Amino acid sequence: MVSKARKKERGVAILAVLVGIALMTLIVVDFAMTSGLGFVSAANQANEMRAGYLARSGVNIGLALLAQAVRNNTQTNSPQVDTLNDAWAVAFPPMAVEGGNVSLSIVDEARKLPINAMVNQTGSANVQPGALNAAAIAKVQRLFTILDVNPDLVQGIIEWITPSGANGMGGGGEFYAGLRPPYQPRYGPMPTIGDLQMVQGFNEEIFNRVSPFLTVMTESAVNINTAPPQVIASLEPELMQDQKIVVEIVEERATRPFTKNTDLGNLPGIGEVGQRLQKDVAVSSHFFTINGRGTYAGARKIITATFQRQTTGVGTLAAWHED
Repeated sequence: MVSKARKKERGVAILAVLVGIALMTLIVVDFAMTSGLGFVSAANQANEMRAGYLARSGVNIGLALLAQAVRNNTQTNSPQVDTLNDAWAVAFPPMAVEGGNVSLSIVDEARKLPINAMVNQTGSANVQPGALNAAAIAKVQRLFTILDVNPDLVQGIIEWITPSGANGMGGGGEFYAGLRPPYQPRYGPMPTIGDLQMVQGFNEEIFNRVSPFLTVMTESAVNINTAPPQVIASLEPELMQDQKIVVEIVEERATRPFTKNTDLGNLPGIGEVGQRLQKDVAVSSHFFTINGRGTYAGARKIITATFQRQTTGVGTLAAWHED
């Protein structure tokens, strides 16, 4: 007969074998799951990369369209005119490319009001750094009123972009210091319109309402051929009060885009405001924001890039953001 000790040893051996098998099973399962997750992660990264390249191709197509617009004017010896009828201004639907999709849209920044223009940043012989631009401030205040946003919020923007101590302004630091977490105003020009979300009094709703009509790019004048009615109405007090003139401008440019700013004076019934409006507007744009979107196997990439278009048609990068 097998002794009790021998039986006990066999029981322990069988238990050890079972424990070993269980551990090996766990290791194999863990390895399989890790390998599977690694494969999925690698596949997702590859898809995101492909989507990124598709988005970049959208940006490149946009640059080509902007360059072509310059070449078209050069071939006809015409002055540069940018309108909503141009090929670059038409939204492109998604295009199937190599198993994915790419789409793009282009917006000229000259259709918006330059928010940094409210405060002189560099100074000149006659203007000190930090000096306020009353005309630019009035336009933004009128725009806010048209958009049903409290125009008093413009003061917070002025304080945010005014160099600290200039003209006794550049204040507001106490409010921001009391936030959690605290931060300081920029005390200089906004590099991106996203800065606006950090200014006192601005929430997501207000930001979404005003940001499509404001730019941080330095445009000398608003493009009368592309500006939305809200921006046109903010240029002069009379336009804000009499929407008929704004409607007339929008209807005229739809069929016959303005080729020079003095064309405004030819509109019937525009009166003296047309003469003043000529100094506020242009018929071409310099900065363009291209929104390139790429998708591939569920992955998505959005690139928002702003370029300054040179007279040769070449675009110089001014801002780049990826989502």
